[in-house]
Amino acid sequence: MMLLLTEATGNVGRELVNELDRRGTEFRILVRDAGRATTLPAHAQRVVGDLSRPETLPAAFNGADRLFLLTPGIGIEHTAHAVAAAQDAGVRHIVHLSSSNVLGDPMPAMGRWHHNREQTIRSTGIPATFLRPGGFMTNALEWLPTLRADGYVLDPIGAGRYAPIDPADIAAVAALALTEDGHTDAEYVLTGHELLTVTEQVHILSAAIGRNIQIRPIATPAEAVRARFPHGAPPALADALVEGFALMRTDTAGFRTDTVKRLLGRAPQTFTEWCARNASAFA
Repeated sequence: MMLLLTEATGNVGRELVNELDRRGTEFRILVRDAGRATTLPAHAQRVVGDLSRPETLPAAFNGADRLFLLTPGIGIEHTAHAVAAAQDAGVRHIVHLSSSNVLGDPMPAMGRWHHNREQTIRSTGIPATFLRPGGFMTNALEWLPTLRADGYVLDPIGAGRYAPIDPADIAAVAALALTEDGHTDAEYVLTGHELLTVTEQVHILSAAIGRNIQIRPIATPAEAVRARFPHGAPPALADALVEGFALMRTDTAGFRTDTVKRLLGRAPQTFTEWCARNASAFA
């Protein structure tokens, strides 16, 4: 059985590559730039291609049995190109990284984009598994520009709580769905176990790196965008982000699931554990 992974150099993709490598699973990765994949395990077969250029995809998709599909951006073009290539190649199962935003009622813009991608995949008839994680622990890395420059972190959600998840746990669930049967048509909502405010996360990070970190509430929508995308974002994404943070601010209880524990037989990683593993990034 041959697996194909997209976005293998991202936060989830790298963890998935390492997970499959540890398992000794045969897989290949689709990369736009082979140079960005030099630190990935040699075991991974590299195929250069671009989801925005469908003519580059057959070399990667042909012979693949199962596909891990993660598409960047806010549109469905990349998803449409990927599933068309999967149909042509006879891919038998797609594991798609979606978002818990699709559960919103009413559904926010972030959720609508992911919902449209899910529907694009469903329309092909290829059996699929949908992973719907909440916020990633690695989003804390976006604090680095203000932390390094001025020693503070922007807080866009105040008393709002959510249960951040370690991308390694998402990758472990993805590996399970890719390599084992019994996950067809499943929709897995994935969260961590701890319901935390941004302030509580910053205090945990501060203890891990032995440094006092100031917390500054956002004052403008532009600062809300900068809290997640320090270098800015396209207008549609920026508007969706401001909307999402506004919803998170009102959710002072938060929600979490037991899906990771149920599937993996262990508790999700804690934010303290993630900070300990990644403390050097904040040096």
